[in-house]
Amino acid sequence: MGMSSLKLLKYVLFIFNLLFWVCGCCILGFGIYLLVQNTYGVLFRNLPFLTLGNVLVIVGSIIMVVAFLGCMGSIKENKCLLMSFFVLLLIILLAEVIIAILLFVYEQKLNTHVAEGLNDSIQHYHTDNSTMKAWDFIQSNLHCCGVNGSSDWISGPPSSCPPGADIQGCYNKAKSWFHTNFLYIGIITICVCVIQVLGMSFALTLNCQIDKTSQALGL
Repeated sequence: MGMSSLKLLKYVLFIFNLLFWVCGCCILGFGIYLLVQNTYGVLFRNLPFLTLGNVLVIVGSIIMVVAFLGCMGSIKENKCLLMSFFVLLLIILLAEVIIAILLFVYEQKLNTHVAEGLNDSIQHYHTDNSTMKAWDFIQSNLHCCGVNGSSDWISGPPSSCPPGADIQGCYNKAKSWFHTNFLYIGIITICVCVIQVLGMSFALTLNCQIDKTSQALGL
């Protein structure tokens, strides 16, 4: 691999990470918007920090930091930044695999815990404004009512519940949507993992090529 190949590789890695950095900015911006608007509120009272806005802010920030390291490491041919980029991608990939395994192993316990948390939040619908906003938004947009159905609302379903006796519960509807689109979710997940592996491969290859080029030039 000559100097021209080295330049091609570093610019490919730079553009690759630049696109991810822009995506990270968009995700972070959308997360901040949700936090400011407080659209979704809090559904799990025992985990008040677990809102869509907070999750998007964390994910967007991580993507921006990792992509920034990749951009700067590739364009400046900095081995330290490239290896930091490689290690962070490896940690994220391993974390994704571990989370996927845990979700598969403890799926039933997780379903029970989520259902209990949602049922608990319904009890605070009339006393907590954030919980009310969250349920109203979800029920209006997903056209569902309660966790398992309208019967979850002891004092009667709120106005955000669609009319009708056979309206599906929000949790059951979300599970049905997930199972229906499981193939597409799996494909997207695999694509993300492949992209991460490619990024790691590019970073490692560029790092090795920098060593070879430095030795050839006697640096």
